[in-house]
Amino acid sequence: MKQSYDVVIVGAGHGGAQAAIALRQNKFEGTIAMIGEEPELPYERPPLSKDYLAGEKTFERILIRQPAFWDERDIAMLLDRRVTAVDPAAHSLTTADGATIGYGTLIWATGGAPRRLSCAGHDFAGVHTVRTRADADRMMAELDGMTRAVVIGGGYIGLEAAAVLTKFGKQVVLLEALDRVLARVAGEALSRFYEAEHRAHGVEVRLGAQVDSIEGVDGKVTGVRLHDGEVLGCQMVIVGIGIVPAVEPLIAAGADGGNGVAVDGQCRTSLPDIFAIGDCALHSNGFAEGATIRVESVQNANDQATVVAKTITGGDVTYDAVPWFWSNQYDLRLQTVGLSIGYDAVVERGDPATRSFSILYLKHGRVIALDCVNATKDYVQGRALVTGGARIDPARLADASVPLKELAASS
Repeated sequence: MKQSYDVVIVGAGHGGAQAAIALRQNKFEGTIAMIGEEPELPYERPPLSKDYLAGEKTFERILIRQPAFWDERDIAMLLDRRVTAVDPAAHSLTTADGATIGYGTLIWATGGAPRRLSCAGHDFAGVHTVRTRADADRMMAELDGMTRAVVIGGGYIGLEAAAVLTKFGKQVVLLEALDRVLARVAGEALSRFYEAEHRAHGVEVRLGAQVDSIEGVDGKVTGVRLHDGEVLGCQMVIVGIGIVPAVEPLIAAGADGGNGVAVDGQCRTSLPDIFAIGDCALHSNGFAEGATIRVESVQNANDQATVVAKTITGGDVTYDAVPWFWSNQYDLRLQTVGLSIGYDAVVERGDPATRSFSILYLKHGRVIALDCVNATKDYVQGRALVTGGARIDPARLADASVPLKELAASS
């Protein structure tokens, strides 16, 4: 007998969970089912490379809601199931076990799968990505038996994992193919600051590093071979080189997209009664001057989920939330607001040597983003500068004695 629900949510991460929560908050009384590929109830992903991997938070503490919450709100959890096909005409989907599930409205919130190495040895034991609880648990189980790790990728995931492993006393080599870490998301000043911090904590940071293959014995990693022939011995490899959006069933069903699935201002796809949210959703973003992008953040997933829930329940809303991100490494808390895409000027506020400072990104004289390191006040107050597209004398922005809220008010 085919199961059928008024709303089916595919993906049990931040976006999927928030969509279900927001539907009930907006008085939706129909049936809701959430399909998750993992066996766990929805949980927070960012701690996997931070607090959870470090053993500072238990899994129960990173659950988005406790188990009883979903039962009390009559949200069916169809876990440990993977959707393989969508039939827009029949308003149904198929799971890997052959089951067919009908829907009135479908919300696609699958995020993405970690991009994997394509070289020889990429599947050896001891080679890890960090996207799921199972990924982090496998890494944690191997910590006692390893002394040296190679981290491939100098983005947030790679840097956070390197910081945790260093805290455990492991020797870490971090490889970045580009000429600086965080090159895709931040300016050079922030990159150089974090490179220096990691080196000061004992991480060997190698820039412009190209991986040739993963070496191993009996299917277990023993090292990473670089293009120049050097082999870096290790017992663990962590790969943090981005994600591939999980949209194949939607694209196969005829949805517009490619590197993600295209959505409009209400997160509707080109297919009838199908929405997409979160990391996999290609949308026109006002904070990127209308460019069509994917934003990989909890904020984006949650805010798009809320827009979809309000749209389904009759609201007239458009997604226009300001993007924000964060990263914890050692005793440094990085908070970012806005998108620095296409910036043409940079203002440093405060002294990086104090390990508390901010970097403001400008484009055509307008503030478009801030990176704040141990500077929460700047982060909170600087949001208004970004949302308002403020034009302020760079010399005033650089004066850390003047609160940003005063500058925002004066603009």
